[in-house]
Amino acid sequence: MFYVLSDSFNPYYNLASEEYLLKNFAENIFMLWRSEPAVIVGKHQNALAELNYPYLLKNKLHVARRLSGGGTVVHDLNNLNFTFIANGEPGKLIDFKKFVAPIMEYLATLGIKAHIGKTNDIRIGELKVSGNAEHVYKKRVLHHGTLLFNSDLEQLREAIKVTPGKYIDKAVQSNRASVTNIHSLLDTKMTIQEFTNGLVAFILKNYGYKPYTLSPADTKQITALCEEKYASWDWIWGYSPKYSFTNSFMIQNNQWNVKFEVEKSIIKTAEILLNNKQLHTKVILEEIRHQKPDLKAAFQNLTTQLGIDNLESFLNNLF
Repeated sequence: MFYVLSDSFNPYYNLASEEYLLKNFAENIFMLWRSEPAVIVGKHQNALAELNYPYLLKNKLHVARRLSGGGTVVHDLNNLNFTFIANGEPGKLIDFKKFVAPIMEYLATLGIKAHIGKTNDIRIGELKVSGNAEHVYKKRVLHHGTLLFNSDLEQLREAIKVTPGKYIDKAVQSNRASVTNIHSLLDTKMTIQEFTNGLVAFILKNYGYKPYTLSPADTKQITALCEEKYASWDWIWGYSPKYSFTNSFMIQNNQWNVKFEVEKSIIKTAEILLNNKQLHTKVILEEIRHQKPDLKAAFQNLTTQLGIDNLESFLNNLF
């Protein structure tokens, strides 16, 4: 059984590492990793519907899509992610209690009593500190979760603040929950590095994992998977299921009504009404990405004609 500590803060690389270890190793594996600020959506989610897209662009947060299903989580460098990869019997691989148990046992050594919530998260009282998800591959299962240690909770809330009703789809929806940081509940304060070191020591002592260093061949293949899949637009955005986007808003006493039909994050049909008069949008909008840079390029030369003084504000209403 191997223990792997990622020295990368790149969320795409770390997600690629999980898939590589799941599909190319036979051993059971425990992995710890942290990421730069990022919103991680579940495999079957509509990314735009789950996040505050203008906020993420403004604050330069990454958007990534993971291999497992479930809801959206937010990472930063004061959040610790854990991954268990294990062999098992087909049909009996999904077992959230089994994989969160070691984490809750470690928290107990720090004087924190945690329990499993209804959505397979880890909670302290009624507050969530860890979101968890699983993915089965042949006779192996990947279980991963977050540990909010001392995360920026205001950024977390803003990053996933959405207006209900804009997106209509059949995608998996996130279950929003009140959260807290583990650090705020500790009697003896520590850094995230000390917290990580303690968890490693606990797992290695009690569960028999041995440190493993990824080889140059491993990192080469992980890097390739990162670039070809996890950091690609097609995976992050294009994997979203088809959806309808609608919004009505006022700008400078003008009433706008917008409706997009979108497949693989490409606008297939676009209907825009300005003061109840339909604009000819087919040429400029259809078959372009439902992304701010693409829409900005489409409207760049039409601002005067359409009476748009603040293009940025206008574009934010298209998400």
